[in-house]
Amino acid sequence: MPHEWNAGEYERLADPMTRWGGQVLERLVLTGDETVLDGGCGTGRVTEQLLAKLPHGHVIGVDASAAMVEQAKARFAGNARVTLLVADLTTLELPKPADAILSTATFHWILDHDKLFLQLARILRPGGQLVVQCGGATNIDAVLAAIDEVISMPTYASAFAHWRSPWEYATPEVTAERLARARFTDIHTWLNPEPTVLSSRTHLVDYLETIILGRHVLQLPLDQHRPFAEAVADVLIRRTGQFLIDYVRLNIVARRAG
Repeated sequence: MPHEWNAGEYERLADPMTRWGGQVLERLVLTGDETVLDGGCGTGRVTEQLLAKLPHGHVIGVDASAAMVEQAKARFAGNARVTLLVADLTTLELPKPADAILSTATFHWILDHDKLFLQLARILRPGGQLVVQCGGATNIDAVLAAIDEVISMPTYASAFAHWRSPWEYATPEVTAERLARARFTDIHTWLNPEPTVLSSRTHLVDYLETIILGRHVLQLPLDQHRPFAEAVADVLIRRTGQFLIDYVRLNIVARRAG
């Protein structure tokens, strides 16, 4: 099940995802009058850049978090060219197929990629573009090692006794196979590292607590959320010597078969 995000903190901290999203957006080939789905729109920072490329088009922003969508609605208040929905991408239905689908920093939160790609193919017109970036194989390995060390500590071990990772970090090869099974074609998938160094320990703790550890802290009482994020940050700093998030992004460019 999706967890509710702290949308205000996400808006403040999401500069890396916004920067990457702008770069990924350049891979969409647009004439300006299309209807494009932004899958996992968050607070709408990348959606805003997408809308600027569609002067005669329409954007459908979808997120599983109601808090994120409320923040996005404030950003686009009164704009009839933006539709915002709280929905699950694996079951999303649209009145008519989209011309293209853009998604950044979202698909790794969805564990069943086969189901996801099949549903996206259903709501995308034949020949329509799918342009995506999300976490891929080896993404945040150093962070994951730090998390594993912390959740094994006596303070936290019982809370995580039945813990299951909330992420699917797939390889390009497995992703290409899944896309082909879902009737996508012209498939290109690849990884690129995006190591991100934050400005201070406080910035790192804030970032971990909001962006990465949102599901983890739900295992804990509220008064342990911040100490848990601090513990992960301190292990990560000890292991890497930096305020570093070792991101690796999975990139997807494909088309819906005709």
